[in-house]
Parts: sequence; C-alpha cells; structure tokens
Amino acid sequence: MRRRTTPAAAPDGPVTTGAVELRGVAHAYGDRQVLRGLDLTLTEAKIGVIGANGSGKSTFARLLNGLALPTAGEVLVDGLSTATQLRAVRRRVGFVFQDPDAQIVHPTVAEDVEFGLQNLGVAAGERAERVTEVLGRYGLAGHRDHPAHLLSGGQKQLLAIAGVLVMRPARVVFDEPTTLLDLANKRRVARVIAELDQHVVVVTHDLELLAGFDRVLVFDGGTVVADAPPDDAVAAYLDLMSGR
Repeated sequence: MRRRTTPAAAPDGPVTTGAVELRGVAHAYGDRQVLRGLDLTLTEAKIGVIGANGSGKSTFARLLNGLALPTAGEVLVDGLSTATQLRAVRRRVGFVFQDPDAQIVHPTVAEDVEFGLQNLGVAAGERAERVTEVLGRYGLAGHRDHPAHLLSGGQKQLLAIAGVLVMRPARVVFDEPTTLLDLANKRRVARVIAELDQHVVVVTHDLELLAGFDRVLVFDGGTVVADAPPDDAVAAYLDLMSGR
C-alpha cells in the first residue's frame, strides 16, 4: 500500500500570519540543475505558478512543504526550515497532487479522509465530526462508504482536496489540480480554490484559473522570469512561449 505524505493541521486552524521564504534556493537531481537563484517571499493569499513543462515549477511547489529539499539555500515556512523542522512545516502546508490516485490510499472515502487525523491522534469523536463536515462541504457525504477507487475523476480530486483540508493547514499547495479534469470539474475545483480561507499556491497550465489571484510567478529555465499580477504575468508568459 502506498504511503501518503500527510500534512497536519496548524495548531490554531487556517490562519496565516507569517510567510514562506526562499533564500538563495537551488535544487538539482544528480547532475541536472532544476532550480537556481530563487529569492522569494510569499505572503499573498492566492499565488499562481506558470511555465513550460520542465521549467521547474513542480519542483518549486514541492519545496514549499518539504517534499523536495533545496540542494542550496533554505526554505522557511513561518520561520521554520523545511530541512530541519519538516514535521512542523507539514503542520502548516498541505499538498494536493495533480493525480489524486497518488493521495488516495484507503479503501473507502471516509477512511481515506480520516487517515491523517488518526496519525495526529485526534480523538474519535472529533475525527468523525471533521470527516462528516468536509465530506458534506465537497459533495461527498453520500459516498462516505463508497470504494474510493470507483469515484469519478472529479470526485477523486475533491476527495484528495478533502483529505488535505480536513487537517486544517494554514496553506495549501496545488500541483496542476485541473489538468486531468473535464470542463465542469475544472470549474468546480476552481471554485473550491477561490473559496478557501487558506493561503494557496497553485501550479497550473490553466491560465483561466488565475483570474482573481494576487500574484503569479512565471518560471523558465529553473528560475523566475516574471513576478506580477495575473494579467501582466500571463502576458509575459505568452510572449515567452511565442518565441519558442
């Protein structure tokens, strides 16, 4: 059975007062340099990340909760280092993968959502309340005892999101959350993200998803080449792609 990386709840719920900081960050897979020269402070509520395939954006996203660690520099979440204080970081930063099957590991919907709460030692009564609330919020209450692997693609993505949000992290990172979805489910996931109280970082190829965001980072060649409000960042990205 696959193990899911489980973000835990921020002690006081999804209230964010600090920042995510990248200081001189680089990352390499062996001899292949993927990211370099990243100096960023992330404080905005909604941040998008765009770029061509292979530009480094997904590795960047994984740095934010310690799924990847910098090979140079440091990543700090509310002053906590992902390299040395990983458990505390993951109490603050949840991560939703592009493919929900990478996160769904238990037989039924309710069991999968409850998984992380059990790991935290949350009391049974509170676990039941949280699971019921989050399944109702995302339209999965009628599927709580349903085999998770038999859900539709859109339902699986909502289940993956529910499994993260039940932990009440202060921040959520989404890695291409709409790529595998049809139009109706893309719009539903977009609404879910827009309505979150948590700070979010969203890696995406879906430029429409960025409407209303506070800030968008454009990656190319392992570094940030534009950092601006959505309209300006998307224009810079399209100019970059037109020259390819």
